Amino acid sequence: MTPPPPPPPGPDPGADPAADPCPCPGSLVVLFGATAGALGRDLGSDETDLILLVWQVVEPRSRQVGTLHKSLVRAEAAALSTQCREASGLSADSLARAEPLDKVLQQFSQLVNGDVALLGGGPYMLCTDGQQLLRQVLHPEASRKNLVLPDTFFSFYDLRREFHMQHPSTCPARDLTVATMAQDLGLETDATEDDFGVWEVKTMVAVILDLLKESSSQLFSKPEVIKQKYETGPCSKADVVDSETVVRARGLPWQSSDQDVARFFKGLNVARGGVALCLNAQGRRNGEALIRFVDSEQRDLALQRHKHHMGVRYIEVYKATGEEFVKIAGGTSLEVARFLSREDQVILRLRGLPFSAGPMDVLGFLGPECPVTGGAEGLLFVRHPDGRPTGDAFALFACEELAQAALRRHKGMLGKRYIELFRSTAAEVQQVLNRYASGPLLPTLTAPLLPIPFPLAPGTGRDCVRLRGLPYTATIEDILSFLGEAAADIRPHGVHMVLNQQGRPSGDAFIQMTSAERALATAQRCHKKVMKERYVEVVPCSTEEMSRVLMGGTLGRSGMSPPPCKLPCLSPPTYATFQATPTLIPTETAALYPSSALLPAARVPAAPTPVAYYPGPATQLYLNYTAYYPSLMPVGDPPRTVLQAPKEWVCL
Repeated sequence: MTPPPPPPPGPDPGADPAADPCPCPGSLVVLFGATAGALGRDLGSDETDLILLVWQVVEPRSRQVGTLHKSLVRAEAAALSTQCREASGLSADSLARAEPLDKVLQQFSQLVNGDVALLGGGPYMLCTDGQQLLRQVLHPEASRKNLVLPDTFFSFYDLRREFHMQHPSTCPARDLTVATMAQDLGLETDATEDDFGVWEVKTMVAVILDLLKESSSQLFSKPEVIKQKYETGPCSKADVVDSETVVRARGLPWQSSDQDVARFFKGLNVARGGVALCLNAQGRRNGEALIRFVDSEQRDLALQRHKHHMGVRYIEVYKATGEEFVKIAGGTSLEVARFLSREDQVILRLRGLPFSAGPMDVLGFLGPECPVTGGAEGLLFVRHPDGRPTGDAFALFACEELAQAALRRHKGMLGKRYIELFRSTAAEVQQVLNRYASGPLLPTLTAPLLPIPFPLAPGTGRDCVRLRGLPYTATIEDILSFLGEAAADIRPHGVHMVLNQQGRPSGDAFIQMTSAERALATAQRCHKKVMKERYVEVVPCSTEEMSRVLMGGTLGRSGMSPPPCKLPCLSPPTYATFQATPTLIPTETAALYPSSALLPAARVPAAPTPVAYYPGPATQLYLNYTAYYPSLMPVGDPPRTVLQAPKEWVCL
């Protein structure tokens, strides 16, 4: 702690306190902080720990200030960035001797309460230079370390906004700094002060005291509020959502709930019902979510959390549109609106119910220890447009404890079927109901679509491997580098990247190997190796299993599941291939290789054979899409793949 400063200046003796009432309801605690990484407007964007807190109490009515305090905070990752080391003069050794964050916060509360009592002030409010310290640093770090912050950290004054309110002719509030505010007010600052953080707090105090001379009724009257809890709620298709308030998060663990997503954005105010988890074609979560914030400033701060971590996974955060959010989260069903109209309810999804199951069967399955809110009225069964049950239902519970009790019934038996229970959200309810209410999964096709340029080569046994958990930015070259020597055992045209319905990588890929032995050896050597900070699961599978997944089915740890519709209804119609023609190779491509170096012409079918046609991007089919990468390398060389296919497929 630093020694006490000189006695604070008292109130102006010529001023009449009754004629100059202070609008501030209590004391102000001017707070400054720094992390081991970026500083300034990028504070908190690199997910580094807090290392410094500096604060001082200001009593607005008497214009008195308390003792200035400075405390170091022990960081788990003691490595300091170059910017932080040069600005602060701190070292890893000094931080290693500091107290942890929870102890520093306890000292902060004790010292602030003592200073406020000494100055004769009332309840206090924090005042910071911008929003980053509390929203982007303190709240996220406390959430990661499971620390409970006092209520005083959930509301604060942003000095930049307060200054801009009194001086609107200056630059925008987000571009202000402590130095520019002092300069605009004509304040003299101590240029000799080189103690990191002390100059900032002293200058902020000087700015506050100067602003208080104006005695505006708007000054320090509307604090910024940080929501303590995410509020669930429904969304209508008729709602208009501002695109400047929506982001898309990718790479979420499949078991993540809306509360987990809101916790990832801890410190930022997510709008009521503003987390919409996205589902894939089979109605399962695909690792993406759309998040709506209360204003554009919160959205901009959320974008700074790109590649921050949720557990061991990093999450990608991108801009999204209001139309995308309404498409995922919005609904039109009055039945769903009534079901979701109850506030502060925990929603669970039940999957795998017998088609004959009714409300009393479900209530009996859950048991009296976890009652559903409203009994049968708290259940929502999902049905096809013709009224047939789908085996899915949603249930409402009044609190987290009852929901946890119900989740313990996961994979319990109802009749002869085991029932799966998952946490759910209002947006997921809307998506599932919208999906089944929209009619048949597969529209009628009247014209041929794009053919698969290279039909899957038949295999024997489990001669394929599945790569699961790939980074979304992974390319074919990344996969070949990841496989290493095993890349030499890939069949020609044997790399299949699975894309989702939006045409984006799903994180899965299938590799066809030359034999089942090579596939097993590849899986044993590469399983859970790291690619771009993510570990990738590599498991052997058969060509049949690969084909089933590419056609919309699933392949989990428990085995293979069929596509969402019974075959052959799911498969697009087949068309005869075009009449056999000479090998189609663009002139500029053929010139690169001699004719003897190309694959034998015998690979071209001699007669027309039926092939499946996959839909183009504009057709909404609930299938898994696959990107094929043809090989153009000479025979005898290790199979290689090109990054982009030519405009016209090369049939070899």
